[in-house]
Amino acid sequence: MFIQDISWQKSLSEEFLKPYFLELMYQVDQEYSINTCFPRKELIFNAFEKCSFQDLKVVIIGQDPYHGEVNGKCEANGLCFSVDDGIPIPPSLRNIFTEINSEYDRIFVPTSGNLEYWAKQGVLLLNASLSVRKDNANSHKHLKWNVFTDAVIKKISDKKENVVFLLWGAFAQKKGSKIDRTKHLILESGHPSPLSANRGYWFGNKHFIKTNDYLKSKGITEIEW
Repeated sequence: MFIQDISWQKSLSEEFLKPYFLELMYQVDQEYSINTCFPRKELIFNAFEKCSFQDLKVVIIGQDPYHGEVNGKCEANGLCFSVDDGIPIPPSLRNIFTEINSEYDRIFVPTSGNLEYWAKQGVLLLNASLSVRKDNANSHKHLKWNVFTDAVIKKISDKKENVVFLLWGAFAQKKGSKIDRTKHLILESGHPSPLSANRGYWFGNKHFIKTNDYLKSKGITEIEW
């Protein structure tokens, strides 16, 4: 169940040996053996497998995985805001796509909510908690996922330069306290959920254009959103 990607193994090797992490892995095993949990166990660390440490350019922080099922298939695929092909696009992700269309003055009607193509370009789609019980949002907040993901964020901040962190909503912004703002770009706005977006806290944030402008200014290949 550990991360298979070699670059993350090297970067997080000390973290994997800490008592809290060993306890966390035991508790996650217990949760999956007793309850129906998402994403599938082999996809818990999918965000790290799809975006290596050395290729990382952008970090998007979510709260916890989708906890629902569609036609017997779980929505969560281990990448925050993302769902597999064939799963209806969730409202928050639809608002994300709408904002991208607005920023780039395009008319793109996505047929899939699978964001793996972002991850492969260097976008770490990181949930604060990497697992959840079915139909029970934030149900694994009692586990120490937040300790682990805080450590991941600090490691990225310490060991890399010129990373763009997209912090959407109060929860993600609290996670941003570990980031060195002198080395990285932090963009903050409301959450893309309908409740926040419809109150004017999401649309028009220009985060996707701002991200690419920053990457370009540093000589880094831009993201094809």
